[in-house]
Amino acid sequence: MSTQGEAMVPVRWRTAMEAALYGPGGFYVRPGGPGPAGHFRTSVHASSLYAGAVARLLRWVDAELGRPDALDLVDVGAGRGELLAGVLAALEPETAARVRPYAVERAAAPEGLEGLDPRIRWVAAPPERTTGLLFANEWLDNVPLDIAEDGHYVLVAPDGTESRGGPVEGEDLAWLERWWPGAGRAEIGRPRDEAWAAAVATLDRGLAVAVDYAHTRDTRPPFGTLTGFRAGREVPAVPDGGCDVTAHVALDACAGPGAALLTQREALTALGVSGGRPPLALASADPAAYVRALAGAGEAAELTARGGLGDFGWLVQPVGIPAWRPGG
Repeated sequence: MSTQGEAMVPVRWRTAMEAALYGPGGFYVRPGGPGPAGHFRTSVHASSLYAGAVARLLRWVDAELGRPDALDLVDVGAGRGELLAGVLAALEPETAARVRPYAVERAAAPEGLEGLDPRIRWVAAPPERTTGLLFANEWLDNVPLDIAEDGHYVLVAPDGTESRGGPVEGEDLAWLERWWPGAGRAEIGRPRDEAWAAAVATLDRGLAVAVDYAHTRDTRPPFGTLTGFRAGREVPAVPDGGCDVTAHVALDACAGPGAALLTQREALTALGVSGGRPPLALASADPAAYVRALAGAGEAAELTARGGLGDFGWLVQPVGIPAWRPGG
C-alpha cells in the first residue's frame, strides 16, 4: 500500500487485499508460522471425514472418466497440503497410484512437505490440461475484490480506515446491476467469477468444485460480509498483513453452464458423512468401536451442522462428464 510522507494514502479494497494477503510479508505468503489452520478452522481441519468424502467424490470422477492411467487431483488454495494428504491416505492403493496430486498455493511449499506425502506437487497456479478433480476449499473468499457503497468504490488505509472513492463504472457496475442490485454496500465479485472460470478452464475433463461461505442473489447480505480472522478469532478487516481478510462468495455468479449449487450438508450427506449416533448394541458388542463411531458422528455433525459448516455452499461444475448431484 502506498504512502506519501507520513500520511497513509487509501486505495481500493481489491488493491489493499492483494497487498495484505499476497504481497511481501503478506498473511498467506510469509514463511513459517502455523499457516491458515492457526487462525481459523476449516472443514479440512475439523475432521478427516472431510478428506474421506472428497476421496469418494474422486472415485466417482475416476469411474466417469473410465479410470484413466493418470488421474489429476488439483487442490486450489491448498494451505499446508492437509486435504491432499488426507485424500491420498483414504484411497485404495490402486487408485492412489494413478493420482497426480497438485497443491496450488501462492506461498512457498511448507517445510516437511515430503514427510506429509512425497507425491504432492507444489505449484503456484492450476496446471493446464488436467483430467480429474479440481477442488477449491475456501479459496474464492480470499480472491481480492472491491467494495462498493452507494454507487462509489470504498477506499481503505492500512489501518482499516475507509473513505469514499470514485463512482463504480464499467464491468464492475454491470456486475453489480446483474448480481447485487440495489444494495447500499456490496462486494463486487467479478474477480472471483474470473478466477473460477480460469481454474475450470484448466480441466480437459472432470469435475471442478468450489466450497465456501456463500450467498445467492436472493440472499445477499445488506451490509456485506467483509471481515478478518486472527488466532482463531474474528476481528475487523484491517489490510495490514496481520490478519486474514475475507468476504463470502457470490457462488451463483461464479457458476458456469451445467453447474449445481448445493449446501455442504447436502453434498457431504450424499458422500456418506452422517452425524447419526451408532447403535447402542455396538457399545456392548465392541466398546472401542462404539467410542470411535461416536466420535466420528460428532465430527460429522460439525461438518454438516445448520448455522455452521453445513451451510457452506458447494459449486459443482462438470467438464466433459455428467453432472454430479446427490442421489445421482
